Amino acid sequence: MIETAFTPIASLAGGVLIGIASTLLMLTLGRVMGATGVLAGLFQPASSQDFAWRAALLAGMVSGPALVWLMSGEMPAVEVPISTVALIVGGLIVGVGVTYGAGCTSGHGVCGMARLSPRSIAATVTFMIFTGVTVYLVRHVFGG
Repeated sequence: MIETAFTPIASLAGGVLIGIASTLLMLTLGRVMGATGVLAGLFQPASSQDFAWRAALLAGMVSGPALVWLMSGEMPAVEVPISTVALIVGGLIVGVGVTYGAGCTSGHGVCGMARLSPRSIAATVTFMIFTGVTVYLVRHVFGG
C-alpha cells in the first residue's frame, strides 16, 4: 500500500509561493504560468526577452533540491514507488492530455481558475475527477 504523507504546512507554503509567482508573472509580463506552455515556448521563443524569462522560471522550478541541499547539507529524499515503464506511460498520457486540454494543471488550475475561465474550471474539475479515479484504481483495484 502506498502511503501519502500529510504535510499541510509545507503544502500551504508551497501553494502560497506558487500563487505569488504566478501573480507576479501576470502583473509584470502579462503571461500565464502554465508549466508546459512555458517549456514549449522555451524551444520556440518569440524573442530573446521571451527566452530569458522562460529560462529563468524553469531554472527556478528545478533548483529547489539544490537550495535544500545548500541549506541542510543533504538532498531531499525522493521515493518513486512505481516502475520506470509506468512513469514513461504516465508521462505520455499527461502529454496527450496537455495537448488536447490546451494546457496543464498549473495553467488551468492556478491561473485559469483565478481568472474564472470557464474552460479552466471545466479542465480542473476533469483533472480532479480523473485523479481521484486513478488513485482509487491504483490503490484499491490493482493493489498498488
